[in-house]
Amino acid sequence: MKTKAAVLYEYGKPLVIDELELDGPKGKEVLVRFKAAGLCHSDLSVISGVLAPNPPLPCVPGHEGAGIVEEVGANVTRVKRGDHVLLLWVPVCGHCYYCLRGQPYLCALKDVTRTGVMLDGTYRLRKGDENIHKFVGVGSFSEYNVVNEESLLAIDKDIPFDVASITGCAVLTGVGAVFNTAKVKAGTRVAVVGIGGVGLNVIQGAYLANATQIIAIDILDNKLQMAKQFGATHVVNASKEDPVQKVLELTEGRGADYAFEVLGKPETALTTFNLIRRGGSAVIVGVPGLEDKITLPLIQFSLMEKNLLGCYAGSSNALVDLKSLLDLYKSGRLKLNELITERYNLERINNGFDDMVSGKNARGVVIY
Repeated sequence: MKTKAAVLYEYGKPLVIDELELDGPKGKEVLVRFKAAGLCHSDLSVISGVLAPNPPLPCVPGHEGAGIVEEVGANVTRVKRGDHVLLLWVPVCGHCYYCLRGQPYLCALKDVTRTGVMLDGTYRLRKGDENIHKFVGVGSFSEYNVVNEESLLAIDKDIPFDVASITGCAVLTGVGAVFNTAKVKAGTRVAVVGIGGVGLNVIQGAYLANATQIIAIDILDNKLQMAKQFGATHVVNASKEDPVQKVLELTEGRGADYAFEVLGKPETALTTFNLIRRGGSAVIVGVPGLEDKITLPLIQFSLMEKNLLGCYAGSSNALVDLKSLLDLYKSGRLKLNELITERYNLERINNGFDDMVSGKNARGVVIY
């Protein structure tokens, strides 16, 4: 069959809307007709060529997505035709070393899907004689795609597709960083550096965790205004005042109990570490470049017992946590409609990334 997709042929260049050939699903694979795909900064990093590591080209980016199952392979058991599904950009096999030890977000299958191929090492998309890769094995910037069943979760049919799509990464990562990685306690003080789609969900998570002080830090006033809508109690424009000094002022000179870095930059990672008090935890959520490094005073780990934590996919069990997050949305306790600033058709996807770079959007979504 044929599908229209946004294809990256060259790093640093706009996506090309192209018609591709798509082979049908095999044994444990599923054909999905996508209805919505979120625009995430990780996809922008793919397009820019700065992701660590970059997927091979040509490639269909997109890892946030939701749609309808059109066809299933003979051995599929997780979903059936007609199901509404949400993408798991980290596949979950349930039986590898990591899954069995309660770390499904590190599932061994991601070592295969990150290379842009199916789990059997083959391709389903092509342009003429050229195979087309799929970012993290899903490639949601396509009207149709074939996905491994380990990368799908069936969801309730009353969940809007645009809301479902962003839940798979922005919401899972942000809220998961609070509850799973940092394990934020009620009554504590939280700082968040970088107020994009994921940062706003760190704020939402801190609000749900009953943090009493939530300090949003960014260089754009419109982002800081968004932060207030999602639960921030204080905002700091880092282009106008020193964020470390301001957080110290707001916390009686101690620093935050928890601080989250959601930009993936060495300078903001260092700032985030400097925001925490003795015994506090700094969490690195943003995805840096492959060569990015920071230098930290070792003595602060032993004598001050500061903690530096990494967060991947919200340290989440996606099969369980995503359903919980969608239940929180249905109960009105998690703001997801409000996260979607703009909707685009596939032909305007590059405009969506331009809006991301300008800081206009909390989250943009492609609607098919």
